Amino acid sequence: MDPFPKDGESAAAGEPSRGSAPSSGVVVQVREKKGPLRAAIPYMPFPVAVICLFLNTFVPGLGTFVSAFTVLCGARTDLPDRHMCCVFWLNIAAALIQILTAIVMVGWIMSIFWGMDMVILASKYS
Repeated sequence: MDPFPKDGESAAAGEPSRGSAPSSGVVVQVREKKGPLRAAIPYMPFPVAVICLFLNTFVPGLGTFVSAFTVLCGARTDLPDRHMCCVFWLNIAAALIQILTAIVMVGWIMSIFWGMDMVILASKYS
């Protein structure tokens, strides 16, 4: 048999089809594992999340700082086992990290992605 197929020929013409067997029906579930800072992002109403994204875009960390106070107003997070004050301080820490590292652009980029996560969570919430 020629190792190189000619025009119009398939290299696997003499081999049985590998993809013809029916699937076994296995369901695979993928779950994102979040760190404590990322899990502390509150589920806010959509307009508030958009405002926080806007603030984070122009003043790094400000939208994250504002979102920390929504936790004190009862916003839900992915950290149900933590106390409200602990989640509040985690959000304040994230805002400070964004503000302090904005000088080297890392915090600004982090701040924008943080705001986008807020909007994504808000769209799932509503």
